[in-house]
Amino acid sequence: MRLFIAEKRDVALAISTAMGGPEKPTGAAFHVNGDCITWLWGHILRLTDPEEHDERYKLWDLNSLPMKWPVTYAPESKHADHLKKIIDLAHQADELVNAGDPDPEGQRLVDEVIEFAGLLEKPTKRLLINDNNGSAILKALENMDNNSKFHGLSMSALARAVCDQRYGYNLTRCYSLLAQRKGYEGVLSVGRVQTPILGLVVARDRAHEAHEKQGYHTIKALIDMQNGISISADYTPKEGDPIDDKNRIIDAVFARKIVNEVQGKPATVLTVETAERKNTSPLPYNLLALQADAAGIWNYKPKKVLEITQRLRDQHKAITYNRSDCRYLNNDRHAEAPELLQALKPAFGDMAEHATPTLKSKAFNSKKVTAHHAIIPTMNVPDLDKLGQDERRIYELIAKLYIAQFYPPAEFMATKLELEIAGHNFKAEGRLNSSSGWRVLSDQDLRDFENAEKQPELHKLQRSDSGTVETAESVKGFTKPPARYSMKTLLKDLTAVSKYVTDPEIKKLLLDKDSDKQDESGGIGTPATRDSHIDTLFRRSFLAEKGKHIISTNIGRSFHDALPDFAVKPDMTALWHEKQKKIEAGELDYRQLIDEVDKSVADEIDRVKTNGLNINIKSSAIQCPKCGNGFLRSRKGPKGKFWGCSAYPECKATFPNKAGKPDLKAKPTQKLKASEEYKCPDCGKGLIRRPAKRKGLFWWSCSGFPECKFRCFDEKGKPKFEN
Repeated sequence: MRLFIAEKRDVALAISTAMGGPEKPTGAAFHVNGDCITWLWGHILRLTDPEEHDERYKLWDLNSLPMKWPVTYAPESKHADHLKKIIDLAHQADELVNAGDPDPEGQRLVDEVIEFAGLLEKPTKRLLINDNNGSAILKALENMDNNSKFHGLSMSALARAVCDQRYGYNLTRCYSLLAQRKGYEGVLSVGRVQTPILGLVVARDRAHEAHEKQGYHTIKALIDMQNGISISADYTPKEGDPIDDKNRIIDAVFARKIVNEVQGKPATVLTVETAERKNTSPLPYNLLALQADAAGIWNYKPKKVLEITQRLRDQHKAITYNRSDCRYLNNDRHAEAPELLQALKPAFGDMAEHATPTLKSKAFNSKKVTAHHAIIPTMNVPDLDKLGQDERRIYELIAKLYIAQFYPPAEFMATKLELEIAGHNFKAEGRLNSSSGWRVLSDQDLRDFENAEKQPELHKLQRSDSGTVETAESVKGFTKPPARYSMKTLLKDLTAVSKYVTDPEIKKLLLDKDSDKQDESGGIGTPATRDSHIDTLFRRSFLAEKGKHIISTNIGRSFHDALPDFAVKPDMTALWHEKQKKIEAGELDYRQLIDEVDKSVADEIDRVKTNGLNINIKSSAIQCPKCGNGFLRSRKGPKGKFWGCSAYPECKATFPNKAGKPDLKAKPTQKLKASEEYKCPDCGKGLIRRPAKRKGLFWWSCSGFPECKFRCFDEKGKPKFEN
């Protein structure tokens, strides 16, 4: 019996039906001709946390940093039962088939289950499919390879996950604890992708605020041609003219001189270039493009769009895989177009009716499909009136862009004209729309197309045609600062942060990382994770919204400035990727990358422990009256809320809670310390001598409470153990 382990249930279903099996599983698998096909729910195993290996790590304490712990897995509690069923099936199987997505993450998801089950020696094949069409799956089944050939890919994904965990856990605790000693009450979270996103926003804000407005002059001439056509032309600067770095005139006196020289003078056409242009429809959506458009139209946050698409996929079965980073479709998908367009007609009327299924847009290109194809509607078209407003909006965007693939391009005629006036060169541009094509599907697209038309008669002019300058003027303009980010522009920039990198080697590494991707050009993060990083920055109050703009907050900037360069720039992603490629090729052991990251984390923790965290935080927190260094923070103990010093464990002062504030009139107490001399006979941890309610009496308990509940009487300052 072969056991196919797919990453998702819908993939398992597709494999089952392609092999002639059922559409409904029996228990945890589809059973087909003696084979079984099961599925994961994404990650059903998780990397273990440090406190699961060392109890010291349960407490956030600078003295325990940096943390190091073994690389092991534990079941995700909500999937534990399903995991057990998969492992049982795997032990019964003669051969396993890794049917995870064809990317490092998909490879690792299944491999980690096989490893966890202790079945690394069992024969295992690799099934690579990126389309759920039956024909594509059958073809892939004929070309399965040994799973061992993809071991490097799996280890590369493991190394990245472990390094992200080690880097984030350690530095988040370190910076947070040091900031809390200065009165900050929140968490300063650090991440390989998260903090460089903050870096982008801080840099853009400061560039916007530091901009100094500069004036420039545009010289315009309105010309009456002899054939009755009136045109507007702009002066073309030549060598020696006073211009800025964008070829704009910056001298008002010079601009006025040109205006005077051309006023009322003859104008002659030097060259005319006219070309027919076609504007094809945008490719179908991937998650990033969908999030960007939804942010631009309705100001939706990326996380909201992800949640909406998840409902459209899981509850309504209305769209294909929603986390795709690809905007192309397999060629086989084109054969489905007539049936799918027919299914869309009740919901989209004339839009779907007037589509031409035989048209084949550039979106249908199997060679450009990655782990998943673009997001498109399924045959299960919902009743639009029964969808919520958000669901309907997102579904209509997806469906209309799919329908647009079967409409002709928008067409227009573009003309460029050069003229000579009194020894000076001028240029004019014109555009005449000829066919709106796919743009009729959207009112906004149609308006944009129509508004783009200008000087539509320019193409009628010919070389040597002449006219006279009716009026000339110099129009003063001012340079604008770099625009603050909107959600849409931030999402777009995350795909191309390499353009802000000045180090040529790092820039090249970032670009090489995305050489085989669409819509990515040296980016950080993935379409499936960027929303969570941005959401965290908002939850931590590092970023805020100001109208439609995203801005960095004071605490966000202060935190940014306290971090080393490597934490707020995308360089780390590039450097890790270079090592990951070596791991994939078998040239580097994955543990070497983890060791390198551990060392860099340890060096940074040592630096800030020695030098302190240079962060400017305004806080209303109350300074500890006991030590004068820390600040009082609210804590919860077995007896309820109390206030403790942020400099713990150096200062163990506590104060009782009174109406939500520390009662400073009460005498501060010191946390009782575990004895090093007297150990618990049950677990071996130090015992604590505690005062009893009756004055002058004491008793002993284990410092490991509540896990260990040992207690005993006190006898002359010593624990009285039973004989």
